[in-house]
Amino acid sequence: MMERETQLAMVAYFKGWLDDLRLAAGLLTRLPVPQPDDALPQGLARAQRAFPLVGALIGLCIGLIDRALLGIGIPSLAAAALALGASAALTGAMHEDGLADVGDGFGGGRDRAAKLAIMRDSRLGTYGALVLLVSFAARLSALASLPLAAIVPTLVVAHALARAAIPVLAANMPLARDDGLGASAGQPETASVVAAVIVAAAIALLCLPAKAALLAIAVTAAGAAAIALLAWRQIGGVTGDVFGAAEQIGETAVLVMLAARLS
Repeated sequence: MMERETQLAMVAYFKGWLDDLRLAAGLLTRLPVPQPDDALPQGLARAQRAFPLVGALIGLCIGLIDRALLGIGIPSLAAAALALGASAALTGAMHEDGLADVGDGFGGGRDRAAKLAIMRDSRLGTYGALVLLVSFAARLSALASLPLAAIVPTLVVAHALARAAIPVLAANMPLARDDGLGASAGQPETASVVAAVIVAAAIALLCLPAKAALLAIAVTAAGAAAIALLAWRQIGGVTGDVFGAAEQIGETAVLVMLAARLS
């Protein structure tokens, strides 16, 4: 009887992770992922523990695209640009959109209300365009300079760690507004945040030498802390756009750091 209960508990545990992975993939990508039939709105909060896994799969796809382009003779800069374009297509550029909105809002708003109103505006302004340009150029040059063997593991780690920052911020920062994607995703419990951090750290340690992995974790944490502090001072909390900006900052920081270390 005890063995039967243990087996059922294990099945339920792995089913829970599979459901969370499907929910996370449906939220973070444009892939037509079938969603669990019994998915509840509060399930999105728990599903954030699977964000690093989805990030790792996104990084793997981008890395394989970059390697394939290089394999047919495409120059490294062009291959990196096309791979980053594929990344934006795969995710719907949702994180890039968040970064641009944060740039416009924080740079152009006179007060908290104005900043939040600008961030909700779908039009791209000067500050947002500049931030996107800097982010894209930094990722482009870093990716193009990586040794061939380091491309896939670096992208896997960068995307996994950057998406682990989202549940950490969601659990520890107040919401700046009561609606929007950030609010609808919910606040994850501590167990989900710990799981996301452990998964992301394990991916980094499996894909990279220990010292490089620890440095990647450190720069991701520093980037998340910086955007959290900035968001707190600018709008008193976080939004879905801030989460997107945190992902972009973490991804860029890891790529640049590893490119400097490995190239």
